[in-house]
Amino acid sequence: MLFSCVISSQNIFAQRLTATDTSEKSVRRYQNVINNNKQLVRFIEYCFTKRNIPKHMRNLAIIESGLDKSQVSSAGAAGVWQFMTGHANDYGLTESDRSDMYKSTKAVSNSLINLYNKYHNWVTVVAAYNCGGGNVNKAMQRAGSKNYTDFESFLPLETQNHVQKYLNACYATGELNSVLQDYYKTPVKQKETPNKQSVDIKKFKENTVKNQGKIDLMETTINGAYHLDTILKYLKIEKSQFLKWNPELERNLAQKGESILILPKNLMDMFTINKYRILTESLKK
Repeated sequence: MLFSCVISSQNIFAQRLTATDTSEKSVRRYQNVINNNKQLVRFIEYCFTKRNIPKHMRNLAIIESGLDKSQVSSAGAAGVWQFMTGHANDYGLTESDRSDMYKSTKAVSNSLINLYNKYHNWVTVVAAYNCGGGNVNKAMQRAGSKNYTDFESFLPLETQNHVQKYLNACYATGELNSVLQDYYKTPVKQKETPNKQSVDIKKFKENTVKNQGKIDLMETTINGAYHLDTILKYLKIEKSQFLKWNPELERNLAQKGESILILPKNLMDMFTINKYRILTESLKK
């Protein structure tokens, strides 16, 4: 193997990513998990393809749980995707939903899209999924770089090992080159506004006030788990009126996995009160 993933000096030039276990035993182990769960794998790949997520991200479930929906970690993560309670709630999942393959896979699709829009490569997405975006951002700051190979040593050892297992799994499924091509396209310095909306929110608010009288508009951020028709149902407003306040929301949810939601105060209060119900119902669509 080229390296052992242990970095002793920050002066080492950014190491290259690769699989560290290409043994026949390792390859067979990952392939057996897939062959023993073909129906589940097909379902995951179908869901991912619909959302333009590469099929190799199915390997995240393999290293998370071995595709065992009854798996519960010592930290309390549950299901095939090993959702922690807080993470699950962010995407409208209940405790039991974490072990529901349909609901949890739909939720993880939204989560992965959000992470990819922030970090722009699937290797860093795997790291953030394991230890949280906060820890990844801190590691980037300490390393002074947004390249995984530069800030890897500042991540928890468990996360470093997790990413390595993912790379090994992708080698076993013949998809490592695809992962690396996606990673190395990432520029060394990325813009600080990955979630910037295409609409100038301040200007939009000003124009809305001018055109419709003085309206007390409020904003919040929602993720791709929300379904527009369900939001409209609970707010009891027409889609045309809603889109006057949120002209880019549908596109942002589909392409970026999240969007700013702008509503008058009375409707924002209604949205906040029914937020969990809207999420739960959205996941059923």
